[in-house]
Amino acid sequence: MRVINCEFERVLKYFDEDGDGKVSSSELRNRLGMMGGELLSKEVEMLIEELDSDGDGLLSLDDFVNLMEAAGEEEKMKDLEEAFEMYNDTQMFGFITPQSLQRMLGRLGESKSMDQCRAMIGHFDLNGDGLLSFDEFRVMMQ
Repeated sequence: MRVINCEFERVLKYFDEDGDGKVSSSELRNRLGMMGGELLSKEVEMLIEELDSDGDGLLSLDDFVNLMEAAGEEEKMKDLEEAFEMYNDTQMFGFITPQSLQRMLGRLGESKSMDQCRAMIGHFDLNGDGLLSFDEFRVMMQ
């Protein structure tokens, strides 16, 4: 059983205008509109259909938690992509090379030899090409 964060409960209560413990498409659309977001009725219905775990056409607390956790994962992925770009080699676009790793670590105040950088990459280099792709970088950062 998952422990529900009080913040998620507060968010649900904010959207739940009639206090029934669930959020309808009209409640979601109204509250998003008040927050400056604008979705068409059809978009809101599609969103609820996608997130509604029990098929009642409403979002429960668990549905909200799933939505918030998914948004958190999306934010983490965005942060990882930004970090990857910092280490990315401009000559080998899409990969971290031992040279680009050494350069970035140097900028961060960590002096590493080329052999140390190769060893660091080798530890997470799943396909053995001597480079780190984004997917390998993501595994390394978990």
